[in-house]
Amino acid sequence: MNARNKKLINLFEQKDNNNLNVVDFFCGCGGLSLGFDMAGFNIKAAIDFDADSLNTIAHNNLSENPLNIDLFEPKWMDKFKSSVDIKNIDVIVGGPPCQGFSLTGTRKLSDKRNELYKAMHDLIKVAKPKAFLIENVKGMASLYGGAVRDAVIKDFTELGYTVSSKVVNSKYFGVPQARERLFYIGLIDKDFVFPDPLFTEEELVTCREALDELPSLINLEEISSYRSNPKNQYQQLIRNGAKILKNHQPTRHTEEVINVISQVPEGGNHKDLPPGVGDSRKFNEAWTRYDGNKPSRTIDTGHRNHFHYEHNRVPTVRENCRLQSFPDTFEIKGSKTSQNKQVGNAVPVLLAKVLAEAIYEQIKSR
Repeated sequence: MNARNKKLINLFEQKDNNNLNVVDFFCGCGGLSLGFDMAGFNIKAAIDFDADSLNTIAHNNLSENPLNIDLFEPKWMDKFKSSVDIKNIDVIVGGPPCQGFSLTGTRKLSDKRNELYKAMHDLIKVAKPKAFLIENVKGMASLYGGAVRDAVIKDFTELGYTVSSKVVNSKYFGVPQARERLFYIGLIDKDFVFPDPLFTEEELVTCREALDELPSLINLEEISSYRSNPKNQYQQLIRNGAKILKNHQPTRHTEEVINVISQVPEGGNHKDLPPGVGDSRKFNEAWTRYDGNKPSRTIDTGHRNHFHYEHNRVPTVRENCRLQSFPDTFEIKGSKTSQNKQVGNAVPVLLAKVLAEAIYEQIKSR
C-alpha cells in the first residue's frame, strides 16, 4: 500500500472515545460535529436555528442534544442549561454566520450577525472549557484592517485563553476541495500548534477521484444504487459501507442552461464562453466547470454557478457531500435547496477531524 493511501485510511479511521465533550454552535448539518465525533469526542449538544439542519443532525444520531435555539434571544442560555450541564463541557466549537465577514458579502461591520460569536463567548465565560474553536471565512482576518480579528482575540484572551489563528486550506488534509477558512483556536495558557499539511500538491484528492464512479444521471433518472465498485481508496473509504445511494438526485436544467454549460471547457468559466453566450452571468464564479484533475473550488451554496467537470449539470447533493468529505452513509434532510445550503456551509469533515485530533493531543499534553 502506498503512503498516500495510508494517509487516507488514517484520516477516515474512527478514533476511540476520548471522554471529552463538545458543544457545537451554529452546527448546520454537522461538519464540525462529525469531524470531532470521528476523532473520538462526545457531541454533547448541537445548536442551530434551522430546523432542517437539526433534522439532519438527529437523523444521523450525531448529537445527544440537537437544540433549536435563537441566539439573538436574551435568555437563550436558560434553554441551553435545561438540556446540558455546563460543568461537563470540554470543548466549544462553532462557525458563526459569515455573511457580515465574507469577501463577497455586504461587509458591514455593524451587521448584527457579526456579533453572534459573542454567544460562544458568553458560554465559554461560564463553562470554562479546555479549548474552543471558531471557524469563519478567510476575509475575516483582514477585514476592516483586522479590526474584527483583533476584537475576537481580545475578547477570548481576557477569559484566560491563548488564541492562535490561521487560514487553513482543506485540500491539504485529504478533502477534494480547495476551501480556505480562518480558524481561531484557544487553549488555556498555551499556544495551539496548527497541524502541518498532510498531502503535497502531487497527492491532492481530485474531483474525478472523489466522484467518477457515481451514476452520471445523464438521463435525469433518480438513482439510489451504486452502478460500479469503488475505483480508488477515497471512493472506498467515503462509501463507509453504504449500500444505498442517498441525496443523488439530478437537477433538471433548461435546454438553454445545458447549452451554455456544454460550451464551458473543463476547468473554465464564463470567460471561456463565445461572445453573446451566458451573458446573464458574468461575475467571478459564473459558469465555472470543475477541473476533474484538481480539487473542486469552494462549493456553491446557491447551487447554480458550479458544474460537474464532465456532465452538463450542477453537482448533486451527494457529490457536494463527497467534496466536503461527508461519508455516503450521512444523509442530508430537507428540500434540495436546503440540502445544498447545509452542505455548502459546512466545515469539511476530514479537516475538522484533523483539527479535533490536534486539539485533543495538545489538551492531553498539558
